[in-house]
Amino acid sequence: MPAPESTAFAAGLDTLEAQQVPAARRWPRRTAAQAAPPLLAVTLVLALWQAAYLLGFSDTLPAPAEVADDLGAAWRAGTLLPALGHSLARCLFGFMASAVIGILLGLLLARIGPLRTTVGPVLGALQSLPAAALVPVAVIALGESESAVYAVVLLGAVPSIAVGILSAVRQIPPQLLRAARTMGATGRATATHILLPAALPGCVVALKQGWTFGWRAPMTAELITSTQLPGIGRMLDEGRNQHDFSLVLAAVVLILALGTAIDVGVFGPLERRVLSHRGLAPDTMSA
Repeated sequence: MPAPESTAFAAGLDTLEAQQVPAARRWPRRTAAQAAPPLLAVTLVLALWQAAYLLGFSDTLPAPAEVADDLGAAWRAGTLLPALGHSLARCLFGFMASAVIGILLGLLLARIGPLRTTVGPVLGALQSLPAAALVPVAVIALGESESAVYAVVLLGAVPSIAVGILSAVRQIPPQLLRAARTMGATGRATATHILLPAALPGCVVALKQGWTFGWRAPMTAELITSTQLPGIGRMLDEGRNQHDFSLVLAAVVLILALGTAIDVGVFGPLERRVLSHRGLAPDTMSA
């Protein structure tokens, strides 16, 4: 008959192994769970699209296979990757500049009341302007060039990020600041250990909104300006001029696919991680 100590030790090993196996499989399961809803949504959209084509809802609507053929032709012709690269590079550079300016401006607005009173309404008004309205302003001021495209991104993304940062800072519970002062935190310590962690979830949301506008703005500028700037917007313009609905939809699919990939693959995990550290993630709250 085994000793009680060995039985307890074996039971402990069994419990430890049972806890380690789910931990080892957690990442694949979580990845599959996160990928399933987007894949299901894409499948549903493609099924409805194919059904609309077969039922003849529109004489100009191409089949999904035709759009896939146009994308394949662009890939074989060597024009697809350069178009994606140019548009993505403009968006990334514009977004990074917008993030730096928007974060600093949002913090200044939160810190200085008179500046918030005067500049805040202007930023709110700029947020309501679509990218198509900003393109003529940038083109007249800077000419039809790369600089005009970056200006459109800045004019649209900076107000969105700044207002989001301002809202995130102003929504910090005042009890946290009082507790920090009571414990002797002042100046940099308060900003580093209290303000920044408390405002971080709102800051991530602000950056996400800025990216959303920054991704749309270059396409609009490429589409509207007459300068032949390579990019996905140029593909849209070519499809419009050629009355090629399939090419237009191919460009739209590229815009949606890449924008969704950045949102799901970059900002989604970042937002979940920040919320999890704050104890606000759904799985943490339900535990």
